Amino acid sequence: MTSDVRRLGDTLGEVLSTHEPPAAFAAVENARTAAIDYRRGDAGDHSAVRAAVEETPPSERESLARAFTAYFELVNVAEDRERVRQLRERSRDGPAPGGVADAIGALADALDADDLADVLESVEVTPTFTAHPTEARRKTVKSLLGRVADVLEDVDERQLTAAEREREEARLAAAVEALWTARHVRTRRPEPLDEARDVHHYLAGTVFDGVPALYDAVERALDDAYDDPPAVPELLSFRSWAGSDRDGNPYVTVDTTSEVLARQRALVVERYDEALADVEDALAVDGARVADADLPSPPPGSTAGDRHPDEPFRRAVAGMRERLDRVGGVRAGEYGDADAFRADLGRVEDALRANGLDRLADVHVVPLRRQAATFGFHLAALDLRDHADNHTEAVSEALAAQGVDYAGMTEAERQRVLTDAIDRDAPVVDVEVERDAYGETTTRVLRRFAALADWQAEYGEDAIDAYAVSMTEEPSHVLEVLFLADQAGVVALPDHSGIDVVPLLETESALSGARDFLTALFENDAYRAALDARDGVQEVMLGYSDSTKENGFLASNWRLNDAQRRLAEITDEHDVDLRLFHGRGGSVSRGGGPTDDALRALPPETATGPVKFTQQGETIAEHYATRGLAERTLEQVVGAQVQAVGAAASDAAVRPRDAWVEGAAAMADAARDEYRDLLETEGFVAYYEQATPIDVVETLHLGSRPASRTGERTVEDLRAIPWVFSWTQARCIVPGWYGFGTGVDAAPVETEALGELYESWPFFRSVVDRAAHALARTELGVAAEYADLADDDLRERFFPRLEAEYERSVEAVLAITGRDALVEREWFAENLARRNPYVDPLNHLQVELLEEARQSGETPAAVDRALRLTVKGIAAGMRTTG
Repeated sequence: MTSDVRRLGDTLGEVLSTHEPPAAFAAVENARTAAIDYRRGDAGDHSAVRAAVEETPPSERESLARAFTAYFELVNVAEDRERVRQLRERSRDGPAPGGVADAIGALADALDADDLADVLESVEVTPTFTAHPTEARRKTVKSLLGRVADVLEDVDERQLTAAEREREEARLAAAVEALWTARHVRTRRPEPLDEARDVHHYLAGTVFDGVPALYDAVERALDDAYDDPPAVPELLSFRSWAGSDRDGNPYVTVDTTSEVLARQRALVVERYDEALADVEDALAVDGARVADADLPSPPPGSTAGDRHPDEPFRRAVAGMRERLDRVGGVRAGEYGDADAFRADLGRVEDALRANGLDRLADVHVVPLRRQAATFGFHLAALDLRDHADNHTEAVSEALAAQGVDYAGMTEAERQRVLTDAIDRDAPVVDVEVERDAYGETTTRVLRRFAALADWQAEYGEDAIDAYAVSMTEEPSHVLEVLFLADQAGVVALPDHSGIDVVPLLETESALSGARDFLTALFENDAYRAALDARDGVQEVMLGYSDSTKENGFLASNWRLNDAQRRLAEITDEHDVDLRLFHGRGGSVSRGGGPTDDALRALPPETATGPVKFTQQGETIAEHYATRGLAERTLEQVVGAQVQAVGAAASDAAVRPRDAWVEGAAAMADAARDEYRDLLETEGFVAYYEQATPIDVVETLHLGSRPASRTGERTVEDLRAIPWVFSWTQARCIVPGWYGFGTGVDAAPVETEALGELYESWPFFRSVVDRAAHALARTELGVAAEYADLADDDLRERFFPRLEAEYERSVEAVLAITGRDALVEREWFAENLARRNPYVDPLNHLQVELLEEARQSGETPAAVDRALRLTVKGIAAGMRTTG
């Protein structure tokens, strides 16, 4: 790791000195050495760093920002390479710890093979890739960094000659030079299709390639743990919101979703064809050596027989490739769906085994069969999503045209009208509408439901069969979507429902009212029929981001945990299977943190098998940038879920005692009161605007979606991502810890008892550890520089309050954990020590540029470019945006 960082740093320095004037190189070195001196303790404060930045000539400030930004981009590549290197080292003599082998090994003592088979049959892990705009890097920059990663991998894993090593060094220098001269800041906001293509890059690349390794790992673990191991069922599927998430994004249209569906099918079929080409090449078995085998027949007009007249396996696979080539076209003989493709793969596998060719089947056919089971002909199923208010508006306007005053009805009346309409055989409203028939929102919503029927007819129900309803508060919000789907013909009760309606619970009122809300739905005849048609499964999504923004870190975590336990109780009472969908962001402040740890910390009542969770923004690259990282990520999340479900099945899971629950509730209430009081104190929004770079963040073109729902700057309206992003930039991660110390002080037990709770209760340990990470990433000395940008009265009103809560929270973490430092992991401390000296100059430069821009009332182009670069650089340095 150290040698990679040094090599990359030296190369960057050479490129900088080559392409920039001496003054720019000197400015970078002055700022760097001053920051290192401060972090080593050779300077008592940041004054030398600040002076180095302030003395940088205006003409060189952009180069200063670019240098530190590029440095972090390169260091991040080196860290990813080190993660892969360590995984390979730990796997040299067996499976790396923390994966499925550990999970299955831990369960083997408590569960026999049949019981574990039941656990595996119930497990369904569904990572859901979103288009949320938290990835700060341009695609071009990521591509160039990929070239750097390729060089590091080649040097690391190949035995190079002297000449080859010299060529690799030249490749590295060229890649760094290209990175330096590339444009790092987007000049336009990405479109939804850009975001979809980015998601597809991972899904059709490292994720697709990594799936077979997961199943191999599970099979090896079962073989090691049991004399007669159970078969491995399907454990994994993938979903996506890219190109289908309409909530707050007017640019996601019916045409957008249509194009994404077509592209996903084309991509996955192309990957299957590539794999089959390899299979066709490998199965060169002479027909004279093969007994009669039930192999797939070539399609009409096939030329496979001409190419492979005496090689039956090659002839069969060549015919399969021809059928794939016709998918989505008009020629006869195409695969009608992925099940037919999988069936043919199964026939090839069975025929190989019948002829004693098990190795060929295991190496060449089984991996592809696993991929076909995982990705189908859709790559990743799309979830539709929109705001509840939009459905209400559409239903109100459409029914008003039929003489029904839906808008003026009570909630009970709305439920009754919707239920009656769903029960009717004939549609009440026509979703096939002309553009001028209704207002913009209604037309857009109705056209989406009309298109949903067409999408399912074209691509199959599995390609797009879930609809999340943001800001769900009432049962009618769910029934409205079911009604519109029924009007479009996607639902035909009691026999068929082509869609899961997924309430997204994210507000305090929605979480606390979940029992009444769900009970009303489960006792509604039409909705119950829809559930029964979907195998009795109710999916509920929990919104961590907006819940944290509304309630604060500690209160949100507790309320979400408590809500999950109550949701499990409600669904159990009504004989409904619960599938939780965790809408977690990348950062701690939005429910983030290691996904496998989060799965193990969920209430055991919810560990019934299926689980969904979002993979957002920069965390996608962090977890899936390379095949090795993708394989490790999938092993960890599947292993964690297998362990959680197995522990619940064997009664080994930790269930909180009443006293624990009461204590957590008391801490959460006190923390929420303190957090809400901060947000509602007069002048807080103005302080937030002045003491963070929110005005720059909002203009960054990170994603296609606007930064706020209405365009106004209020805490309630601001989206969670820019809210967290701007605090993170200012190194004052308020959303990740504010209220924690106050909450702990209000605990009805002594600190020693909280320490025992930390050791005993996975949920509480997870919360404390994530707060500790947010506190460790906070730098109050730097945050004070941003606070100085605020008006004096605002600064004096709010910054001391933030400081005091920070100190309380640090003391609380140290007292509970018994540690001397916030985070005990050595790698984390080393990571901070490596990064802080290089983030500090960017923060000071950003403060200077913000002050200059705000005082002048306008931002010159050079200042704007430098400001945007500082945002990118700090995000790269912190390895998080929001």
